[in-house]
Formats: sequence, structure tokens, C-alpha cells
Amino acid sequence: MAAYIPVPRDLTRVKSKILFNLTKRQLICFGAGALIGVPSFFLLKRIGSTSVAAMGMILIMLPAFLLAMYERDGQPLEVIAKHFIESKFIRPKVRPYQTDNYYEILSRISEAKKEVDRIVSVYEKRKSPAGRKAAGKHLKKGPEKGRGDRGGGKEK
Repeated sequence: MAAYIPVPRDLTRVKSKILFNLTKRQLICFGAGALIGVPSFFLLKRIGSTSVAAMGMILIMLPAFLLAMYERDGQPLEVIAKHFIESKFIRPKVRPYQTDNYYEILSRISEAKKEVDRIVSVYEKRKSPAGRKAAGKHLKKGPEKGRGDRGGGKEK
């Protein structure tokens, strides 16, 4: 009789096993839990009975075990806990929908340009009002008569 081996459809979700059919993450978390839990068992055994020490060791090692084994939708426990804490405590409860209206942006830009022009003109008037009048005399106010390129109409 043939033995069937289940093969997952998505091979990217398969995690490589290192030792005792455990992943590197699981080995690190179990090792950290053992480093904390076993000495705590012997310390609690001196204070109380063996069953109390065993329950204390289980409670102390439980977070490391959960960090190693729990996973939802491909995300480990610390990522899920981070998202939960952000959504419940850090972010505001009511998040209104806000848009950036393009026309409001353009109007703010034009208002800013007007304000800059106003500030610059006030500064130039304060700096040298006589100098501006003298510099403005050589500028022509309009097209001269007799020039066909700027007259815009019939010559008389």
C-alpha cells in the first residue's frame, strides 16, 4: 500500500526545520523559556511544594511558548500584539475620512504668493522710494504710435 505525504500548495509558507523538527524561532524561544523556567522551578521548590513550583514554572515559561508557537495569518504573536495595542490604545478611536482637495491646495498657494508679493512690495517701498521712482521713468507705459509691431491696429 502506498503512503501519502501531504504537500502544501504554497511552498513559500513552508518553514525549514533545524533540530527536533523545530524551526530556528521555536528553538530560540524554547531555549529562552528553559533558561528562565528551570531555575525558577528549583527556586520555587525551596519555598513551596513541587506542584506549586511546577505551576509557577509553567506560568513563567508560557509567554516563551506562545511566542514560539502561536501564529495567525503568517504573523507571529508579537506582531499581532503590536497591531492590537496600536488599534486599541495608541490610535484614535474615531478616524474621520480626510482628503486633500486639489483646488484648496491651489488657492492656498495663490494666497501664499499674494502674501509674499505684498511683503516684498512693502520691503521695497521702505528700502528706497526715490530709487523706485527714478528707475520707473525709463519704462514705457504703452506702445508708441507709428510702430506696427505693437500698435495692434491701423496706423493713422
